[in-house]
Amino acid sequence: MNQFAMQSWNEHAYHEGTGGQKLARASVVNRFEGMVEGEGTLEYLLHYREDGSVYFTGLERVTGRLDGREGSFVLQHNGTLSVDGGLQATWSVLPGSGTGELRGLSGEGGFAAVLHEKVVPYTLAYRLG
Repeated sequence: MNQFAMQSWNEHAYHEGTGGQKLARASVVNRFEGMVEGEGTLEYLLHYREDGSVYFTGLERVTGRLDGREGSFVLQHNGTLSVDGGLQATWSVLPGSGTGELRGLSGEGGFAAVLHEKVVPYTLAYRLG
């Protein structure tokens, strides 16, 4: 099964607005299993909205193996956290970010989860070359 588990989340607000709005930055470490085996280090920028939902975007360097090929690559995340705690995110492999046996990697995928879920299933459709 393709899944990841968050190992750490370190968040700090850098601007607090009115009505519950704020901007924050989070440093995250994820552990991947399945087609991706390895660790991801992720930086998120978050916008907390007045209605309690959150928009986030970020870059994650994943280091390890993809279907047995060793190297690293960068995922660009875009997603939302709804008021009821539902998470939806899409990601895409940044062009030119693949290293080692993952040079030339491209692809997209994402995840859907519930806030505070320990293990999250993911998708990643990719091409090499």
